[in-house]
Amino acid sequence: MSALWKSAEVASALCHAAISAPFEANGVTFDSRAVGKGDLFFALAGESTDGHRFVPDAFARGAAAAVVSQNVEAAGGPLVRVPDTMMALVQLGRAGRRRSRARIASVSGSVGKTSTKDALRAMLAAQAPTSASAASFNNHVGVPISLARLPRDARYGVFEIGMNHAGEIEPLARQVEAHVGVITTVGPVHIGYMGSEEAIADEKACLFAGMAPDPVAVLNRDSRHYERMAGRARRFGVSHMIGFGRSEHADARLVSCSLQDSGSDVVALIHGRRIEYRLGAAGEHWVLNSLAALAVIEALGADVDRAAAILGDVGASPGRGARRRLKFGNGTIELLDESYNANPVSMRAMLAVLARTQPLGNGRRVLVMGDMRELGNDADRYHAELADAVAGSGAAQVFLCGPHMGALFRALPSSSPVLHRPDSAGISGDVAAALRPGDVVAVKGSLASKMKVVVDAIVAASGGEAEG
Repeated sequence: MSALWKSAEVASALCHAAISAPFEANGVTFDSRAVGKGDLFFALAGESTDGHRFVPDAFARGAAAAVVSQNVEAAGGPLVRVPDTMMALVQLGRAGRRRSRARIASVSGSVGKTSTKDALRAMLAAQAPTSASAASFNNHVGVPISLARLPRDARYGVFEIGMNHAGEIEPLARQVEAHVGVITTVGPVHIGYMGSEEAIADEKACLFAGMAPDPVAVLNRDSRHYERMAGRARRFGVSHMIGFGRSEHADARLVSCSLQDSGSDVVALIHGRRIEYRLGAAGEHWVLNSLAALAVIEALGADVDRAAAILGDVGASPGRGARRRLKFGNGTIELLDESYNANPVSMRAMLAVLARTQPLGNGRRVLVMGDMRELGNDADRYHAELADAVAGSGAAQVFLCGPHMGALFRALPSSSPVLHRPDSAGISGDVAAALRPGDVVAVKGSLASKMKVVVDAIVAASGGEAEG
């Protein structure tokens, strides 16, 4: 198998690069802890540390070479000396994209971009060699790393692009040069930085900058920002729009869906052709994201029917809705883990899923919510407005943590069984102590709220994973 990058190719891709010795690399990384044998390690300068400190560690773990911008004593392997390692990473990513013949999709959105990207990866990989962004590699470092990892033989590539400030998406989109771009939805996520949903929609629509020839934009036809984003796409030179959603104007239109706690049965029309499929993840938001993904599949030229058949095996990932059945006492509990992130849109989606999830025996629905971050001056209002959805979830016990969740605590009826603590560490013990066999417990909050602390406490109080 041919190497991902040979030293001569790296030298050609990077401006003013000096290579100390020939090498062949089979991977690319910037995290010395994640270095695998044969990786090309980029020594990037971070906010709190400098990757040059870890070059010897990278070689000790088997790195093929390291890209550096300063002298490294006793490095332990071939060095690629460049003026700026971050710029070099972007240059290598661009070179990876230029040499690729893959059909490329880019994915963004206020909610659902990672799950949509993962679904696309699964559906396309079943048809041809496919490369996709790892985890949430969707920023100024993650995107070029993902492009630099694009294998020579890939037929498809899927790249996630995110933002939390204005001006971040366009330069990343221009690196990806996608054939198809999809925006899952627009909501008040990072609105504390962006100011309005309109500004968020405008920034998301920068996904359509610098696309490959004959580009396609896939947009949520139900969004009130559809026309705004379509207009921006046209200004970037995209004339082919595909809408998805419930709207009668949608090209990928939801006809009906049967929502269950373990997934959904979906009937849709893709440009007038009826398609039925099973979706392995629960929630209407997953149904709509699956329509977006199938629209992308069609636009890429892949087989839609084969792709839809894969969706029954596509489930939520840890921290993003994954379900775990754990031994507990003389029975089990079910953990709905959405601890990775949260915003008003995804919170409501999770609460709807909890409402449809049936506890076992005498079990109850238990809800644990942490602060949603980056909501600006209206943060307390966004939290308090969740009171109706919390009531509709059927939760018998509610645990809240974080200063903004105090607004929701005050908005709920005083008779409600609700406990509020300052942070996740303070409430994790209360949650673990309150659980009993048969319970369904849902945990959600922004990453900065550290809700994984609660998840870990629940797992520690259990008897481990239950069979079946």
